[in-house]
Amino acid sequence: MSLLQRLFSSGSSSVRSVAPDEAARLVAAGQAALVDVREADEWAESGVAGPATLLALSDLTGARAEWTPFLAKNRDRELILYCRSGGRSNRAAQILAAEGFRTANAGGFNDWQAAGLPVRET
Repeated sequence: MSLLQRLFSSGSSSVRSVAPDEAARLVAAGQAALVDVREADEWAESGVAGPATLLALSDLTGARAEWTPFLAKNRDRELILYCRSGGRSNRAAQILAAEGFRTANAGGFNDWQAAGLPVRET
């Protein structure tokens, strides 16, 4: 079965959902890395979660110029991903889970903001 078939079949690996406050706690404890998978124009437009690493989904599904070194450094940590609404972060989490990474979906950036967690401009 191909990677795409595994991702989109009914038996694809499920990705756990994480509330923003739990994500912040895990990142602060060094147990997880928070990743914003939106694109650069979105980061500039709305800002990003304070502790987030900015790695676009387009790079994950493309050349992986930024993702490859990040993944090498963070193989032992859970990767908590978010985007605008949770769809792209779920897709990225499933891709990475299929490659053996521990992943979780923190949903959308608005959820992070609504929880009163730190944000920054890019």
